[in-house]
Amino acid sequence: MRAIRGEAGLDEEQLVRRVARGDRRAFEELYRRTSPWLTVRLRRRCSDEQIVAEVLQETYLAVWRAADAFAGAASGGTAVGWLWTIAARRLIDAFRRRAHHATPPAAAAPAPAAAADEEVLDGVVGDEVGDALRRLAPELRQVLQAMVLDGLSVRETSVLLGVPEGTVKTRARRARIAMREALA
Repeated sequence: MRAIRGEAGLDEEQLVRRVARGDRRAFEELYRRTSPWLTVRLRRRCSDEQIVAEVLQETYLAVWRAADAFAGAASGGTAVGWLWTIAARRLIDAFRRRAHHATPPAAAAPAPAAAADEEVLDGVVGDEVGDALRRLAPELRQVLQAMVLDGLSVRETSVLLGVPEGTVKTRARRARIAMREALA
């Protein structure tokens, strides 16, 4: 998701900066722009609507409380990237909390329509690489997506996908080999 300018001409990074100063209207605008996209991404990783709603709420609460910690373009980051990092970590925390009380929620079934992640990939990844990614088995693509695109560790990916760490490592290796062969 790239920066979008609203009526006031502010992009997401500028909105986060204003949120850091306690600007409630900037927070509302940031939420209005980013919550639909963030909800779609969370639903792709978790089919439990209650967890998605809790994570969304916790994410925006964290943004309100810690907006001044956002380093932004100075560190090579983006506001929506920062937001997704917070949400992904909150989702992992939610899975961990639920794992202590019950079985982890099932991963979301792949949606038949193009997901937001795939649309972003189309804009970022070339045709050849994008085609190779789409040809990967779903379980291999999920691991690559979590580890490479979302920047999660092996342990975090394991919790997110509900598989052992060794399985994550094996799938990551198989995915890299398959990508190397497809692009050779």
